Amino acid sequence: MAGGKEVVLLSGGNPQIAKGDGDGPVRDYIAAMPGWKSAAGARLDALIVAAVPGVEKAVRWNSPFYGVPGQGWFLSFHCFTRYIEVAFFRGARLDPPPPVGSKDPDARYLHIFEDEPVDEAQLTGWIAQAAALPGWISHGKDRV
Repeated sequence: MAGGKEVVLLSGGNPQIAKGDGDGPVRDYIAAMPGWKSAAGARLDALIVAAVPGVEKAVRWNSPFYGVPGQGWFLSFHCFTRYIEVAFFRGARLDPPPPVGSKDPDARYLHIFEDEPVDEAQLTGWIAQAAALPGWISHGKDRV
């Protein structure tokens, strides 16, 4: 439940959470992630907050987004049936780049599966590197 309302799960089990700024909508999204994904999402959020002091959070397009004020969004994640997809918007510039490519030559992904350990040191390094790069800025009225 998010804000006292039953959450609808979209295709692949991705929670439908209204667009919103701040920690609250992101917490609602993470709480609504099905099964093992909720704990994994909470851990991912904690790693991002620890690696990027002052990180801005929002929910856009039914996904949590993380950004640096004045630089734009650097990361988001999304639930799929079998995994969580972590999107690094400038991931091709990370060293080493995350393992999964994209149609967008600048973006790279990490897929988190239930039964596969996550290299948290590598993930934290990618988060810190991504936050230091100019991020993605939508042409809407985003705060970041």
